[in-house]
Amino acid sequence: MSDMSSSESIFAKEGDDGFWRDDFGKCLHVSASDLERHAYCPLSWSLARDGKSGKGKAIDEGRAKHAKIHKSVVNFKQKQNQLRRELIIWSWWFTIVVIFLMDAIIFTTITGERTPIDIARYLSVLSVVWLIVGLVAIYLPWRRWINLPINKSKELDELKNLENSVIPRTFEPYGFIGGWRQGGRVEAGLLMGSTIFGLHAIGLFGAENKQQAGFILATVAMVWTLLASWQLQKALIADNALEIARIEAGIGENTDVAYSDDESTAGLLVDEITGLRGRPDQIVIVDGEFIPVEQKTGKIPDNPHKSHKMQLLAYIHLVEATTGRTPPYGVLKYGKENLHSISWDSQNKQLLFSATKEIQRLMVQGGAKRNHNRRGKCESCSRRYACDSSLV
Repeated sequence: MSDMSSSESIFAKEGDDGFWRDDFGKCLHVSASDLERHAYCPLSWSLARDGKSGKGKAIDEGRAKHAKIHKSVVNFKQKQNQLRRELIIWSWWFTIVVIFLMDAIIFTTITGERTPIDIARYLSVLSVVWLIVGLVAIYLPWRRWINLPINKSKELDELKNLENSVIPRTFEPYGFIGGWRQGGRVEAGLLMGSTIFGLHAIGLFGAENKQQAGFILATVAMVWTLLASWQLQKALIADNALEIARIEAGIGENTDVAYSDDESTAGLLVDEITGLRGRPDQIVIVDGEFIPVEQKTGKIPDNPHKSHKMQLLAYIHLVEATTGRTPPYGVLKYGKENLHSISWDSQNKQLLFSATKEIQRLMVQGGAKRNHNRRGKCESCSRRYACDSSLV
């Protein structure tokens, strides 16, 4: 075994907690990929730090497969958001049907001096007022003026997730302030109310008495029921498309995706206390818990590789540090069906932090050495072309 150190000089000191910090008191940065490379072979990690990128057919195939996986996850989220949108619209339309039916019953059963025309005039004014207020609310940032709390998710604030960066949420995405042609739930409610009042007024203007008004409202309700049925059919089609996308992406039935890494829009998870940072392939929500998932391509092993386990442990810690919630485990995924759960216990925490400190030490002191005598491992190494200590 021979030594090989990075040509890049780093000045840092070991702290009382074992982590290495520079003159400004900041921990040396260690990525989850650093941990994977170092666990595979410290020399491979050192070569990567010196700018020797991995080469080989397996590397190119792996990148292509990861891009395909991310695309399938994005497609799943798009179908999921489409289903939500269709169901929201259907619920609104069904609500209108119920309101018209209730009004029809009321008009045919109660007595009073007011005529349908009088009520129609009142509803017309109310419809116009709600319409004007709704439009003004869309064009003016009134939420900012009254210091209304901005809709944010504290736990997902640092996770630049799919619903923010790739697929906008149906209503009021995180950080939404409204105004300038942007509307949220309040504006949608005002416009919906204006529509309901207006439709009532139109129906009542053609009625000579309350019985006739009730008949008109019931007829409108039947027409709206047909529209709601058509919208429900669209929702069912969207649900079927979502199920197909879920199967293609290999996502469980009761699982949602909070984050997916595409190396361009996904946010970098950072822990300044340890210096760890990285981007997991996905963060899924299972039973209310944020679970990091690391997807591996290539040959499927009988048991998870140590290098892959170290990378996943870094992601588990980063999710904990970022969201403030402790994931009970992380998932290593080989292909679509081969899943391995890696628990987040005290033993694995110690394993992660010890490896992180060792990598930081090597950054400062150098001295990375090959940690094995296996020819097969060197044959599989994507950086053996630049390694003087290769066994092949």
